[in-house]
Amino acid sequence: MKKKGFLASEYAPASARLAAYHVIPVPMETSVSYGGGTAAGPNAILAASQQLEATDGRFSPGRAGIHTQPAVSCSGAPAQVIARVEGRVAHALAAGAAPLILGGEHTVTLGAARAFQAAGLKVGFVQFDAHADLRDAYEGSALSHASVMRRVSELGFPIIQFGVRALCADEADYRRQTGVLAYDAERLARRPLPTRPLPAGFPKRIYITFDVDGLDPAVMPATGTPVPGGLFWQDAMLLLERIATGRRVVGADVVELAPIRGLHHADFTAALLAHRLMGLMGEGTPNIQQNVRGCGR
Repeated sequence: MKKKGFLASEYAPASARLAAYHVIPVPMETSVSYGGGTAAGPNAILAASQQLEATDGRFSPGRAGIHTQPAVSCSGAPAQVIARVEGRVAHALAAGAAPLILGGEHTVTLGAARAFQAAGLKVGFVQFDAHADLRDAYEGSALSHASVMRRVSELGFPIIQFGVRALCADEADYRRQTGVLAYDAERLARRPLPTRPLPAGFPKRIYITFDVDGLDPAVMPATGTPVPGGLFWQDAMLLLERIATGRRVVGADVVELAPIRGLHHADFTAALLAHRLMGLMGEGTPNIQQNVRGCGR
């Protein structure tokens, strides 16, 4: 079957130069530590996107043009894959487009962070995840999916985390020492949800990294390390809406989908999430190019 671009069933794929959004598939699976399958995630999301409506009820980002890049090669060492991701995100930024990465394991986020750093853009990272991913190394690798946000933090990007419910002592210490902010799952379960999730001093330009295990396994069973007690769909969407209010979402990723044969609702959920993130990237910005190029240095 011929592979299609994201939401190509509703919108003709746009050229790289004219598209408001660059979708970047990265089928990386080098450091998964429990259940596998993330290498199949990007294609599953692209396939499921063909079943989406042109609008999700609020946004119709396809009108601004979607360009789906060829999948990033994930052969070789993790550092090589991360470098390729950095190059692809840099290409999107140079074209004035907002990058949306489809993972693959969470390590891909580091490539995006390096691209924003190289571009001299001041960005805050908003993380949805069951895990903090702040270990210095995991199973002998400093480029593990369990260490990715530690590497992002070390680049100087501020981080705020939502939905974490699996945290080791070293990660908790790192949070305290470096000022990583968090609304852990237990706190979010105590209603109401925060009306202003981001503090006033958090950067106005934000990148949202959404590990699908941030959602409760009842919503998202197709992931390598599902943890009970996660976010449900409407709560996650409300948090995203409040997070984006007054800010510009300049990039995003959806990672750690590990498709389960015959369980296509999980793939669809990930595709719908990607579509909503794309909509948030364009919200309040008539020209998406200004959304990226207008970022302060």
